[in-house]
Amino acid sequence: MSLKSKYKNLLDVAVLGEIRDLHVEEHADKLIISGIAPDGDVKNKLWDVYNQIDPNYISGEVLIEVLVDAGVAVSKLRVVTESTNLNVRKGPGIEQPIIGTALKDQVIDMISRGSNQWWLIRTPDGVEGYCYALYLQPV
Repeated sequence: MSLKSKYKNLLDVAVLGEIRDLHVEEHADKLIISGIAPDGDVKNKLWDVYNQIDPNYISGEVLIEVLVDAGVAVSKLRVVTESTNLNVRKGPGIEQPIIGTALKDQVIDMISRGSNQWWLIRTPDGVEGYCYALYLQPV
């Protein structure tokens, strides 16, 4: 079974979510999905569907390279860690790779609340990913 077949529901969500410049490629036993989501809810839905098909993303077969449109409305958050920087992860969960950090006390953009635990954010230097909500506070 091809990865495109296995993750058909995920690809359907990408199409229905009107992801601009959607590109889907199977490469080296990975399904790579890239494009620009119109808002954070569409990106969150991709991760939700992926998690339903592959709980906790254990297989590592999918690489979601979808960013949210830079013009989407955001709200401001402050990083409220005790003493360290906050990890920014590729997806919503500790099993996702760290793609950057948000500095302690730094003000960042909240794109959307992916869940009660993981919020989709963008740092001032443009890193977009998920942070653990416990360490974020509305400004």
